[in-house]
Amino acid sequence: MSDEVDNLFGNTIYAYTRAQALEDGVLLDVSETAREAGFIVPVAVTRAVWQRYIEWTSPDTDNQTIQHQQGRLWDVLSMLMFAIKINRPEAQQLIYPLSVIPRDGKTRSAKRIKLKSFMGGGDNAEPVITIMLPTED
Repeated sequence: MSDEVDNLFGNTIYAYTRAQALEDGVLLDVSETAREAGFIVPVAVTRAVWQRYIEWTSPDTDNQTIQHQQGRLWDVLSMLMFAIKINRPEAQQLIYPLSVIPRDGKTRSAKRIKLKSFMGGGDNAEPVITIMLPTED
């Protein structure tokens, strides 16, 4: 770490990297689909976003309605791309709406929810995007 940062904040005790979060499953890399949606930087979603609004299994279809997991991911990404285009593309953080069937075992019609995206520096200061719940950091 640089001397300036150490002087400002003191010595770093521990840093949890994005790579570690991806390896641990705290973040899930969705960059391949994100590139198809027009993103040029790596994109990840938090485990909570994945479990609530993207993941969809056969039992979910049996209990709720027919959905396709890849289509749900596409909706999350395309709505973020739309939000970026209509807002300030240089904004570091965006709250954006999404209509989605929550994965709750009972809901059969879409509900309007909000997700948060944050564009920041990755482990090597490269631009990366993380999509999360509005209550997550």
